[in-house]
Amino acid sequence: MQRLFSSFAGGWPGVGLLFQRLMTGTALLICGVFALSDRSQSASFAPSMIGAAAGILLLLGLWTPVAGTLSAVVETWIVFSHSSNPLISIMLAILGATLAMIGPGAWSIDARLFGRKHIDTR
Repeated sequence: MQRLFSSFAGGWPGVGLLFQRLMTGTALLICGVFALSDRSQSASFAPSMIGAAAGILLLLGLWTPVAGTLSAVVETWIVFSHSSNPLISIMLAILGATLAMIGPGAWSIDARLFGRKHIDTR
């Protein structure tokens, strides 16, 4: 499972990845809430809900490469299927793809579950 993750960066890079995960996940959740409240845009309802689920996973730092890839695919789907301004969806697709490539960082559930373990032999 560790091959799925490129790194579990700590220090300042880890803080940057934490902020990127939190901001991307929050934006995906907000887009999902807007899709729930605006039923006139039924074409983007299902992808927005899938994106919101990926946002929850990103907020938790769980299955980050899978959630990032899923959010990138879903937001690209929204760009091509929706007629309104695509800039937010393009931004979220790029952020999701970068999270899928970089990894979750040291402050995530993924790092606790799948990170490197220290074996102390005395």
